[in-house]
Amino acid sequence: MFERVSSTAQAILRRTEIPRGRAPRWFAVLVLLVMLVFALEHGSPAQSRQQTQALGPSLITQTQAEADAKSTGCITCHVGVDEPTMHPTRTVRLGCTDCHGGDATAAISPGTLRDSAAYGQAKAKAHPQPRDPAFARGSANARRAYTAWLRESYEYMRFANPGDLRVAPQTCGAAGCHAAEVRNVSTSMMTHGGMLWGAALYNNGSFPLKNTRFGESYSADGLPQTMHTVPPPSPEETRSHGVVPELTPLERWEISQPGNVLRVFERGGSKKGEIGNPDTEAESGRPDDQLGERGFGTLLRTDPVFLGLQKTRLLDPLLSLPGTNDQPGDYRGSGCTACHVIYANDRSPAHSGPYASFGHLGESASGDSAIAKNESGHPIRHTFTRSIPSSQCMVCHIHPGTNMETTYFGYTWWDNEADGELMYPAQQRNPTAEERYRVAQRNPEGAAPRGLWSDPKFLEQLGDAKFNAQLKQSQFADFHSHGWVFRAVYKRDRKGNLLDGDSKVVSPDDPNKFDKAVHLKDIHLEKGMQCVDCHFQQDVHGNGKLYAEPRAAIELDCTDCHGTAAKRATLVTSGPAAPDGGTHLDALRTPWNSRRFEWRENRLYQRSMVDPDQEWEVVQTLDTITPGNAH
Repeated sequence: MFERVSSTAQAILRRTEIPRGRAPRWFAVLVLLVMLVFALEHGSPAQSRQQTQALGPSLITQTQAEADAKSTGCITCHVGVDEPTMHPTRTVRLGCTDCHGGDATAAISPGTLRDSAAYGQAKAKAHPQPRDPAFARGSANARRAYTAWLRESYEYMRFANPGDLRVAPQTCGAAGCHAAEVRNVSTSMMTHGGMLWGAALYNNGSFPLKNTRFGESYSADGLPQTMHTVPPPSPEETRSHGVVPELTPLERWEISQPGNVLRVFERGGSKKGEIGNPDTEAESGRPDDQLGERGFGTLLRTDPVFLGLQKTRLLDPLLSLPGTNDQPGDYRGSGCTACHVIYANDRSPAHSGPYASFGHLGESASGDSAIAKNESGHPIRHTFTRSIPSSQCMVCHIHPGTNMETTYFGYTWWDNEADGELMYPAQQRNPTAEERYRVAQRNPEGAAPRGLWSDPKFLEQLGDAKFNAQLKQSQFADFHSHGWVFRAVYKRDRKGNLLDGDSKVVSPDDPNKFDKAVHLKDIHLEKGMQCVDCHFQQDVHGNGKLYAEPRAAIELDCTDCHGTAAKRATLVTSGPAAPDGGTHLDALRTPWNSRRFEWRENRLYQRSMVDPDQEWEVVQTLDTITPGNAH
């Protein structure tokens, strides 16, 4: 459960005490002011009602004829759509405008050419138009939309992506559909990102409280908003389970205050320059960092961490925004669509499963005749799925390059040196300021403007079998979110020699050395597991509470599947965020309606969520210490 409140109105009411008895005239005026602030932040009452009410009666009860009427004109252009309702189970009756909005009466006559005036007129009538002309250039996801996405109208947002969190309560979360999931995702860490903001601000002395205070969330109008855990957690729940009562938007960096005000008395250096007027006599590469002696928010006397959090890409655009959609391995939508609609991002079968064959350029393989097949920024097909490959997760969970999913894959950031002869131009490149700026729009890494990997065309070949065959020191990954380069980590001795499974040295001249050496990927990945095989519904959707630390939000514990030294697995979740009584894993089903977990002759097997033909044994800890057992 959660509650989202206008941050300004909330701040006013918090500081207001309502007198007992007859409210004075000033209080009535204050109430009117609060209502005015709320209207300014959230639009008119009529608009607010339109955006917060469900789309009429429950769509579960509509007839097929009613659903078909909402697609009549759409299917005159969009011929051969993979799953018209997006639901491969085909257990729901939906028309195109139930989700996308728009005008289903706009249609073309058979034989109308796509470049004709009649086609263009029907398209303009059927499709809500964006405010930003950049979004009107094609049907693919816009490149680097960032916060321009929040300035688009509710109607266009719903048309472009019905799964976006601004509209999902009225589309995916409509009555009788996925209301609980939408509500929970709205307060999940993959939406608010508060764990990183809190760590950066507290550890750098920019904010005095250790518990996370700031998080990212937007209203249906695209405005920053405060989130609450309802009911509020007790102090003990905050201390032991990491649940915080509220998260507020980051304050503007211009009014932020330095964490250590006494730095104004530091010896040496000179006074701070004015914003936009740098000190021309400052030593190159060693800017002065003494704080000015004037008031907070003047000259450059602000906090650099608040500024850095708002200007740098410490987190990928979170679920409220689409991905950057501008280079290989960096394609996704926003909100529900970010996970449940698959894009082509990685050609490795280990990372993408059955989606690997679609490449890593975000191109469509849909049967829809109206969708271009050679344009990046399209999902593979017009369908939802629970079979989510790890490559979809990697688009966001690439931060930082030595954490979480990259180590699961057995990769780390490239060191900018290994096999560098293939990564830099033969002649040193000295980019201009304009060239550096253009590259930084896609890749903030400092060395990129001088390297070949600054070119998306180069990234297209980086990591494929042909390119990796040329490498002597490592192998490169096929995913390049943000334009970054990752290299595989192999087992080596202290002299740097590659080692095989028996810890024997693999000759550096062996053409198959990387196949023989041990690639240090996670054991679960070796078994064929994708992220969704271990992170179940609550881990990915959240449970409605605001968590300030990733480990605190995990439902599963290793012993839930592997058991202990004393007994076999209970298949009931018991992690830090497990609900009362836990989730019974033996009741879970795959998309093909098979049991995800099954006991056979005292052995536990798990079926894949991505590949219907794959399963593996979940070895029990008890078996590994039992004499005579095969494990």
